[in-house]
Amino acid sequence: MKVLSVFGTRPEAIKMCPLIKEMDKHEEIQNVVCLTGQHKEMLQQVIDIFGIEVAYNLNIMRPQQTLTTITTSVLERLESVLMQEKPDIVLVHGDTSTSFAAALAAFYQQIPVGHVEAGLRTYDKYSPFPEEMNRSLTGKIAELHFAPTENNRKNLANENIHKNVFVTGNTVIDAFHTTVKDGYVYKDKGIRDIDFSGKRCILMTAHRRENLGEPLRNICRAVRQIVEKFSDVEVVYPVHMNPAVRNTAEEILKNIDRVHLVDPLDVEDMHNLMARSFLVMTDSGGLQEEAPACGVPVLVLRTETERPEAVAAGTVKVVGVEEQNIFENASVLLTDVAEYEKMAKAINPYGDGHASKRIAEAILEWKVVG
Repeated sequence: MKVLSVFGTRPEAIKMCPLIKEMDKHEEIQNVVCLTGQHKEMLQQVIDIFGIEVAYNLNIMRPQQTLTTITTSVLERLESVLMQEKPDIVLVHGDTSTSFAAALAAFYQQIPVGHVEAGLRTYDKYSPFPEEMNRSLTGKIAELHFAPTENNRKNLANENIHKNVFVTGNTVIDAFHTTVKDGYVYKDKGIRDIDFSGKRCILMTAHRRENLGEPLRNICRAVRQIVEKFSDVEVVYPVHMNPAVRNTAEEILKNIDRVHLVDPLDVEDMHNLMARSFLVMTDSGGLQEEAPACGVPVLVLRTETERPEAVAAGTVKVVGVEEQNIFENASVLLTDVAEYEKMAKAINPYGDGHASKRIAEAILEWKVVG
């Protein structure tokens, strides 16, 4: 069978590359990879690290691109690829505009869609925006649904999606087999030059659309408070390229002692830094799954999460975007050993690192039954 995997952002690549490598092990599967180029440099870094062979690159990225231009460009440029390749199934991942547009393009060609990381919901269509609606609409189109957790399966069942739903775990856990290494040397000089001896590292990311403006300012001010109070803390903040993010981060945190504003990291640097961190503070979705695999607690810098199983398991805590609340919750983990251990040693709800194997087997089984 021919499987066309379509993705276009760095987070998608991190989660799809382990699956592509797993499918390569099956001689019954012909793998074809199509990048949309929604991200460019950051995407290529992941492709290189995993050694993935790319058949198509739609190169949609343009200056000041909008959700509309991303969606229409994918629809228009993917059409010829689908008509030429005629795949048995198109695989998309998660909640990006690439994923929704690729699923829609496949639907227009009456090609079945497999949705990796299906069933995540906040039930607020504007938060996260546009991701919540992207993944919901992709779920309506998809023929196969690969849900990371039982809770995700229940979300799909509540929407009357029962057929071809597989609980697999999350493929991002599989990625750590490739990326995290003993004795790892960071490629980013900004991290390589930090003296972490006797220090506790907080890895922070913050860049979501809904946090731009005052919420991001609150987050940055909370970080400044943390390093002022705790002299053994080093904060590493890989700052997104979006000027609205960089300007705020530099205004509040530039030249603050023990706060390191670095450029976005490739997946190897990021995973190895995460594995060696004391705490992760993030508004990202993926890090809520990744850090618990390393036994690192996560404070979620948002007012809600589409990953409630992580909250229930105790690996993450949603702390919102108010300065004092962020500071106080971080302070608890930095001072209360019992509270820290409770989060660090909680069982990761996102699986055992074999999600890709389950998905590949499910695709093959579907093909035989179909």
